[in-house]
Amino acid sequence: MVDAGEKWKANAIGDEKPTGLRRLAAASINSLKGLRSAFESEAAFRQEVLLAIVLVPLGLWLGETRTEKVLLVGSVLLVLIVELLNTAVETVIDRIGLERHALSGRAKDLGSAAVFVALVLLVTAWGLLLF
Repeated sequence: MVDAGEKWKANAIGDEKPTGLRRLAAASINSLKGLRSAFESEAAFRQEVLLAIVLVPLGLWLGETRTEKVLLVGSVLLVLIVELLNTAVETVIDRIGLERHALSGRAKDLGSAAVFVALVLLVTAWGLLLF
């Protein structure tokens, strides 16, 4: 039988991991820190947030059905998600080292390509649904 105390396993630095609402609160704080960091450090993310501020309400207004609204708004949010992931990849690569390396460049190019594909999806979804 597993002791109830074993349920509260310590993490790498010896602190107990939060559970339940504490875990949710900690995760939310970390998420907000990540959004703030991206907004402060990435011009592309700031531009995409401004685009989202315009397009999300517009998509909710212009979409005639719930499905259309989800596709219009979802395509905008997907761009933000992919940009955040791209920023995370770039940050990790820069943490490893700032010297030029073919694999580092390839990883950054792939992240950039992912953002590009998300933007193509956004334009395609909006174009097909509205015109």
